[in-house]
Amino acid sequence: MSPSMRPSTRPPTLIAVGHGSRDPRARATLALLLDRVRELRPGLDVRLAHIELNAPLLDDTLAGLTREGGRDAVLVPLLFGRGYHVKHDLPAAAAAAPALRTRIAAPLGPHPLLVEALADRLAEAGWTPADSASRSAAVVLAAAGSRDAESTADIRRTAALLGERLGGVPVVAAYASAATPTVPEALRALAARGRHRIAVASCFTAPGLFASRTAAHAPWIAAAPLGAHPALARLVLHRYDRSRTAPHTAHHRELASA
Repeated sequence: MSPSMRPSTRPPTLIAVGHGSRDPRARATLALLLDRVRELRPGLDVRLAHIELNAPLLDDTLAGLTREGGRDAVLVPLLFGRGYHVKHDLPAAAAAAPALRTRIAAPLGPHPLLVEALADRLAEAGWTPADSASRSAAVVLAAAGSRDAESTADIRRTAALLGERLGGVPVVAAYASAATPTVPEALRALAARGRHRIAVASCFTAPGLFASRTAAHAPWIAAAPLGAHPALARLVLHRYDRSRTAPHTAHHRELASA
C-alpha cells in the first residue's frame, strides 16, 4: 500500500463550533476555553469556528482544513441542546465539505460536567450552602432558547440535574428567546411560590446579548457565563472522544446527550 493510501493515524481535528456574537468578548472567551482544551490534550489540532456573526465561520474552517490536506474532523457544538443549529446547520456545513470525514458530536448538555461548571459559577457569584438549605432560595437557569422540543427538554434536564447538585433547590429553566418561560416569567412564578432569594445561572458559553439581558433581570445574584471553566474544557473533550468511538457513517451525528 502506498503512503498516500494508508489510513491516517493522526487524530481527527476538533472543531469547536460556537454560535457567534457581536459582543467582542465572546470570541476571546471561547479562545481561552480552547486553550484549556489544548492544555488537556497536547498535540491535538483544536480549532474554533462560528455558525454566524464571527470569523472564522464554520464553512471557512472546514474549507481551510480541506486545503491543508486534512481528512477527519469532529465538530463539537458549544451549544447546550439539540436545536436547529446542531441538527441542521452543522450537518449542512459537513455535507458541503465532502473531502472530509466529519463527525458531529452531541451538544454540551445535559451532562454532569456542565452541571459542575454551572454550580461553580453560582458559587463564585455568592451562592452558599446556606442558600441550598433555605426555603426561600431558588435558581433560574437562563439559556438562549429554541423552538425545538428536544432542545428545551435538554435545558430542563440540565436544570433538574443542577437542582439535585444544589441539594434539592428548585431550578427552573427559562429562555432569552423562542421558548417559554422567559426569565421574568420564571422569576414571577418562583416568587409566587414564596421563593424570594432567586439566583440566575448562566447557561451560556460566553458574554453576549442574551447573557447580559438575562443577568439584568436577576433580583439577587447572577452567575457569569461558563467561559473557560475547567469542567467545560473536559466536557468538550468528552464529547469529542465519545463521537470518535461511535460507529462511523457519513457525517456521523452523535446527538445522544448522556
